[in-house]
Amino acid sequence: MNATLDLLRTRRSVPPVQLAGPGPSPDDLDTILAAASRVPDHGKLAPWRFILIEGEGQARIGRVVAETYRADHPEADDKRLALEAGRLALAPLVIAVVSRAGPHVKIPDWEQVLSAGAVCMTLIVAANALGFRTAWLTEWMAYDRRVLDALGLDPAERLAGFVHIGRAGETPPDRPRPALSEIVTRY
Repeated sequence: MNATLDLLRTRRSVPPVQLAGPGPSPDDLDTILAAASRVPDHGKLAPWRFILIEGEGQARIGRVVAETYRADHPEADDKRLALEAGRLALAPLVIAVVSRAGPHVKIPDWEQVLSAGAVCMTLIVAANALGFRTAWLTEWMAYDRRVLDALGLDPAERLAGFVHIGRAGETPPDRPRPALSEIVTRY
């Protein structure tokens, strides 16, 4: 079997709490982002963009996440607020993929959204191909306008996901996958 198919058949997510450094080098990151930007994109719209969350940026957005959580959950204790503040700081790098889908005379919104999803998956495959491990998550803050505003998203933009990238000492066991006979029909 070739290396690409082997990677696709064996790839699995690693929880961010199990991801450690070092993260991608600048050259690795350029390779990952260049690969991700080559997804199908009808109309050449690039209906997505990237926000790199690393280093001090993780602490800054963590404070916003914790403050937002506290505003909605005044009963939250310090332990819970610390957990919320650290959600985007577990892996050495988190790439927020922003969907910029919008009205277009020829390209439906749905195709633009799917292109952003393809970006997320291609980020994951490219990072794994370079020896990193990943997790693609959203969680509550991906849908909270206050957090999105802090990340600099325009009102019409949405978050396709946070792709956490790091290294893992162990690859977690695989989860059950659907049998092809359960998900494939022929027409």
